[in-house]
Amino acid sequence: MAFQLSPGVLVTEKDLTSVVPQVATTAGAFAGDFQWGPVDQVVTVNSENDLVTNYGKPNDTNFVSFFTAANFLAYGNNLQLVRSVGAAARNARANTSGTAVKINNSDVYESTYNTGTASLGEWTAKYPGTLGNSLKVAIADANTYQAWAYNTSFTGAPSTSTSVAAIGGSNDEMHVIVIDEDGLWTGTAGSVLERFAYVSKASNGKRDDGTKSYYKDVINQQSKYIWWTNHNANIVATSATVAAWGTQAASGVAYANLLANATLYSTSVSLAGGVDAVPVAGNIQSALSLFINSEQYDVSLMPMGAEDAATINYATQSIAEVRKDLVVFASPTSAAVVNNSGQEQAQIRIFRDTLTSSSYAFLDSGWKYQYDRYNDTYRWVPLNGDSAGITARSDYSTDPWFSPAGFTRGQVKNVVKLSYSPTKTDRDYLYNVGVNPVVAMPGQGVVLFGDKTLLAKPSAFDRINVRRLFIVLEKAIATAAKYQLFEFNDGFTRAQFKNLVEPFLRDVKGRRGLTDYKVVCDDTNNTGEVIDRNEFVADIYIKPARSINFIQLNFIATRSGIAFETVGA
Repeated sequence: MAFQLSPGVLVTEKDLTSVVPQVATTAGAFAGDFQWGPVDQVVTVNSENDLVTNYGKPNDTNFVSFFTAANFLAYGNNLQLVRSVGAAARNARANTSGTAVKINNSDVYESTYNTGTASLGEWTAKYPGTLGNSLKVAIADANTYQAWAYNTSFTGAPSTSTSVAAIGGSNDEMHVIVIDEDGLWTGTAGSVLERFAYVSKASNGKRDDGTKSYYKDVINQQSKYIWWTNHNANIVATSATVAAWGTQAASGVAYANLLANATLYSTSVSLAGGVDAVPVAGNIQSALSLFINSEQYDVSLMPMGAEDAATINYATQSIAEVRKDLVVFASPTSAAVVNNSGQEQAQIRIFRDTLTSSSYAFLDSGWKYQYDRYNDTYRWVPLNGDSAGITARSDYSTDPWFSPAGFTRGQVKNVVKLSYSPTKTDRDYLYNVGVNPVVAMPGQGVVLFGDKTLLAKPSAFDRINVRRLFIVLEKAIATAAKYQLFEFNDGFTRAQFKNLVEPFLRDVKGRRGLTDYKVVCDDTNNTGEVIDRNEFVADIYIKPARSINFIQLNFIATRSGIAFETVGA
């Protein structure tokens, strides 16, 4: 109790409602090659439509990345995605004679290009890639609107905003339109992508509702396609009463007009110079490294697409095993299983032997053939997007400690055929070395038929359901344990901790995640030496539930006159 220095009534309140929190276990993490979108920046994608909107459609170069992500999203709705590009990638820009640049994301823009650069012209594509070359940007103010090719796309001519007129200024409004000039975005050349009406040349311009209307800020904050990189140079020369664009509105100031002549009525510009560049292993690893920060990115499933063994090992050793709350999902190379009849088993084994032994990694057996509706063709795609997605779906339908494999939870979607459906003999061999078969079962669909991790030594952690059970327990209990920091290491704190943890474990046991548990947190493991080192120790013993991998059914024939009760067990 707090001390009182004079007579009075002291009311106190203690919160004894602390519990072990539920933790997220179904968010995916992926880095890959896409046509559009921010580079080296994590963005949440929740559906295939969202994927197309933010990162573009698949093409012949990036379809593996696209469909790995899309296949995961066919089962789950939370994918933390990072676009990666090669070093040669460049943004399309208005001034193609100027310096070619790679503006990866908003952080790069804000730190380097937000103040304007004449070498890029007035507009630059928001992200690197050739898609930016299809963009055209046109502007008009009161001086050019009537002769402007796009005036029918707006409700009226720009003039003077209310906020500028209120202080005696004039002529600050203009319209901006973004066009799909070549049809790469919409399929129809000349389609309108974005309109920005009645934006202001004044840096402190306001709309009637009080929001900012300065055209640079509006474009940078709202456009999906372009950055502002300079003011238009085709304007009437400034004087004491004609303000340059970007200055603050002042009493009696008129803003400079666009020049009105036959060649500059539309003041439109086509962007060009955008370059695609396929990311190499180093680029992908750099993108994946963003997920090392477990406090910032709460993810637990990481499909690898068609990445090489070095990148898979990097993800396993440098991300999953560092975070200790994430499982990496991989597939063998295309060369090992696509059009390699009779050699699949041996080639998969060779690939598996290049991967590190870890309970934080999961390897399936192949690739699937699926329809690409965006290009009206069929594609071979690795199955790890599905394996990770099936695991996410299993979380939603049951719990993370249930095996994602089998006929109940392991059904694979969107399969025309498998590159390789292992026979029983092949399954026996591959499963023994930690490869999880994906099998086409006649009349029963395509099924993930294994739940082993890549841990080589015999252990409870060589099963993904056990690994993910411990991920949930460790993550949740560690989160709860943070609230013991800076408390006294005494009997009260230790009892409080046990009272938090034991109900949580009891609940997991009731939900079939474990068969028994024991929590030890007393003076047997918190000795005087431990207390003097300002430490706190709790030993949590878990008996995990095991998935059934092998079933034996014994059918015994007996003579007609024998009662079953007399037959020995």
